[in-house]
Amino acid sequence: MNKIDTYRYILEKGSKKHYCPNCGKKRFVRYIDTQTGDYLPERYGRCDREINCPSEDYNNPYLDGYAKTFPTGRKTNWEPVQRQPSFKNKPKRAYVPNEVLRQTRAGYESNIFIQNLLSNVPFPFEVQDVEEVISLYHLGTIKNGYRAGAITFPFIDVNHNVRAIQIKQFDKYNHTKGTDFIHSIIEKHHNRNHTPLPNWLTPYKKNETKVSCLFGEHLLRKYFHNPIALVEAPKTAIYSTLYFGPPEQPKNLLWLAVFNLSSLNYEKCKALKGRDVYLFPDLSKEGRAFELWSNKSKEIQKRLQGTSFQVSDLLEELAPDKDRDQGKDIADYLIKQDWRLFRKEEQTPISEKSEAPKTTYFFQSEVEVPKTKQVQDWSIEIAELEKYFSEVELPNQPIKLKDNSTVTNHLVFIDSHLAVVKSNNGKPKFRPYLQRLQSLAEITRV
Repeated sequence: MNKIDTYRYILEKGSKKHYCPNCGKKRFVRYIDTQTGDYLPERYGRCDREINCPSEDYNNPYLDGYAKTFPTGRKTNWEPVQRQPSFKNKPKRAYVPNEVLRQTRAGYESNIFIQNLLSNVPFPFEVQDVEEVISLYHLGTIKNGYRAGAITFPFIDVNHNVRAIQIKQFDKYNHTKGTDFIHSIIEKHHNRNHTPLPNWLTPYKKNETKVSCLFGEHLLRKYFHNPIALVEAPKTAIYSTLYFGPPEQPKNLLWLAVFNLSSLNYEKCKALKGRDVYLFPDLSKEGRAFELWSNKSKEIQKRLQGTSFQVSDLLEELAPDKDRDQGKDIADYLIKQDWRLFRKEEQTPISEKSEAPKTTYFFQSEVEVPKTKQVQDWSIEIAELEKYFSEVELPNQPIKLKDNSTVTNHLVFIDSHLAVVKSNNGKPKFRPYLQRLQSLAEITRV
């Protein structure tokens, strides 16, 4: 019987994370010694934030000479451990029960992320649109415990099996405060109360990979004609759906997410076979995320016949350096804009700058928007509005405008709208911004 080589030092399997010695985030997977079961020194591991974390290859014990030295420092001629191949059947994948998913489908009035979409973003969304994305992606809420108010992002595969349920806690600006998983919270709850784990949880914990499908994958069979837009995080997929519209029309993009930057792989993308796929990696220093996804998508496309992968370079070409350093994504630009402008235009794949003129709204302060005929000069109106809002004392309660939109954060609304009309003075497409400011001024004068 032939023997195979396996390495002595490997990254720890499972979902356990440590604090990264470089960036300080709890996103670090440490190396373990397979012979002793001990951790290697804490500098050895891999951060999930690999593009934006300052860690480099020196975190690999095979690249700095550690693998040739015992922990005591004594030199050795150590070779990879020789092990017999295992003929054990691979454990059958266990899933999160549908009942657990069902229990999350409530409590939206206390869901911080959802409530922000309705009242605490510059351009609040319509209730029916938010309800639609909740229904499409089976978004839920953590109602109790230390994650109370957090949103749940379920990863449901094409056969409607629940592979994982990610928990994200957001602040009032929808910036991430904390991340967890439903199986981890349930386990902690039972351990804390000294009660037996649910029957499904023990086999589920043995799954080698928890997040093993795409976010939104369950929609592929329902919307089998739509082109696919692939992003890193579920939040980005939700924002993009709200802006570009749901996939009810065959030309509309169906937005899916892989989980994080390093999660783009062949196994997840097998469900996309035969589709047109447009990838939108987050920004990163020196374009490393774009390069990584470009290389990976080429490899995956070779293995998936009839599938087209195109990586969008829109952000790479137009974004300023400060946004690259912060690792911004499409959602960071979308949320500053009025979603109504995106809905009015025909939905087209945005793989290249020339194919999507509306996406230049992302960068109104950095790039030139295609010129249109200026029908008038709004300078006088803008000056009057600016003077009025600098002097008036606005009420605390939400204000409903003539176009039925509701203003909740008055200062954010005014600042963002003034910035848009100043940089697009006289352009007909941006007149709604001026009109909403005028409507707010008229109502608060009463």
